[in-house]
Amino acid sequence: MTPANMIVSGLLACILILAPGYGASALPADESSGDITVDIPVVLKSAKVLFDIGRVSYAGDMPVALRFMDIMTDKFARQGVKGQLVAVFYGEAVYLLLNDDAYNARRHVATGNPHKGLVAQLQGKRVRLEVCAAAMKMQNIRNADLLPGVQTNEGANLRMVQLMQEGFVRLQP
Repeated sequence: MTPANMIVSGLLACILILAPGYGASALPADESSGDITVDIPVVLKSAKVLFDIGRVSYAGDMPVALRFMDIMTDKFARQGVKGQLVAVFYGEAVYLLLNDDAYNARRHVATGNPHKGLVAQLQGKRVRLEVCAAAMKMQNIRNADLLPGVQTNEGANLRMVQLMQEGFVRLQP
C-alpha cells in the first residue's frame, strides 16, 4: 500500500468510526465516548464540497462515496451549515448512476441498481450528481440510461477544475 493510500485509508476509517451508523456516533466537542475525546471541534458556517468519484470503494455493500455524502449532508443539516455538494462521476464509477435496465446490462445482473434509493435520497438533500460525457461515450452509455435527475457534464477533469476555481474543496473518498 502506498503512503498516499495509507493516508486516505486512515481518513476513511476516522470518518467511518465517527459517523452515525458506522460505530460511535459523531461526538460533540465537549463530550467523550470511551477512550476518545474530541480536542479540535470542526465548526463550519458554509462549505462547498466536490466529490471526485472515478473509482468505487465499498464498506460492506455500501459505496463509500455515497455514504460519505449522506453523512455529510446530515451533519450539515444538524449544524445549520449552508452547504453545496457536487459529485462528479467518471470512469468505472459511472455505473452507480445507471437506471435498472442499464445497470443490469453493465453489471450482468438482474437486480436493478441497488443504490438508486440512496441516489434519490442524496438528490432530495440537494446533492448535485454529474456524469462525465466522455466516460459515457467510452462506455456506450446514453442519457436515457441514467437515473432521473443525474446531469451530464462536458468532461470530468475540466468540470472539477471549474468547481475548484469556484471555491469547492475536492474530496476523493
